Amino acid sequence: MTAQETSTLSRLLIVDDDPGNIRLLASIFEDNYEILFATSGKKALEIALRERPDLILLDVVMPEMDGYNVCQCLKNDALTADIPVIFVTANCDVKEEVRGLEIGAADYISKPFCPAIVKIRVHNQIELKHAREKLTRLAVTDGLTGIANRRYFDEQLAHEWHRADRMNHSLAIAMIDVDWFKKYNDYYGHQTGDDCLRQVATMLSHTAKRGSDFVARYGGEEFALILPTTHSQAALTMAENICEAMRELALPHPMSEFGRVTLSVGVAVGMPTINENAESLVAHADEALYRAKHHGRNQAMLFQPKDY
Repeated sequence: MTAQETSTLSRLLIVDDDPGNIRLLASIFEDNYEILFATSGKKALEIALRERPDLILLDVVMPEMDGYNVCQCLKNDALTADIPVIFVTANCDVKEEVRGLEIGAADYISKPFCPAIVKIRVHNQIELKHAREKLTRLAVTDGLTGIANRRYFDEQLAHEWHRADRMNHSLAIAMIDVDWFKKYNDYYGHQTGDDCLRQVATMLSHTAKRGSDFVARYGGEEFALILPTTHSQAALTMAENICEAMRELALPHPMSEFGRVTLSVGVAVGMPTINENAESLVAHADEALYRAKHHGRNQAMLFQPKDY
C-alpha cells in the first residue's frame, strides 16, 4: 500500500485500558483504517483533540476516567463533538446502554462481539459522518469560488474571537475588494467576471496559507480573511503580499487605470475587550478598505483610529 493510499484512510481511535483488547480490535480494522490507540481516558481526549479521528471505539470500564466521562468531554468540546463514539463493553445492562446513548454515543457493542458485525457498524457510522461532513461543506461553501461563504465567515469569526478572548491573543481581519470590478464585468461579461473571482479566491488561498488563516467570499467582489494571533505589522505585510500576488497574476483590465486587475485591502487588528467586539473589528477593516480605495486603490491600508 502506498503512502498516498494510507493518507486517505479513515482514522479509528481505539480506547481501552487493556492492551490485549486494543490489539484484538486493531487486528479487525488494520487493513482498512489508520489505527490510533489510547489506554486511558485522559490520553484518549488528547489524541482526539489533536488527531480528530473519524470514529472512536471506547471501552466503558476504565480506571480514573471511565468511558462515559470521556464521551461527555468529547461531546462538550465543539472540536470533537461530531466524532462518532461507539461504546464497547461486557456490561449488557439496558440502563447502561441507554445512559451511553443519552450522553451522545452513536452505538453500543457488547462483548464478546462478532468481528464481521463490528466492522459493518463501524463502516456505517463513518459513512454517516462523511455524509454529514459533505452536507456541512456544501452549506458553508461559496458555490462560485469554492471557498468559504459569508455564513461560514461569520461563524468562524465568532469562534476565533472567543478563542482570542480565552487565550488573550490578537485577531486580524482583512477586507478585500476587486478594483473596478463592475467595469470589468461590463467589458468582458459575467462569465469572464466569474472566472476572475475564482482566480482571486485561489490566489488568496495560496497566499494566506497558515493552517489557522481563513479565507472567505464576503459577497459580490469582496473577500475577507481571518488571521488569528497576528499583530498589526504582520497583518499589513500579508495584505501587501496579497496585492502583489494579484498584480503578478496580470489579469488584463482595460477599464482600470492600472491596465490589469488589482485589489484594495483594509486591515484591522484587535483584542477582545469590553469596548470591542468582532463586528467592530470588521467595521474597522471596512473603514481601512474605504481609505485604500479613496487614496488610489491597488494597495493595502491598516486601520489606525487617529486617521479617521
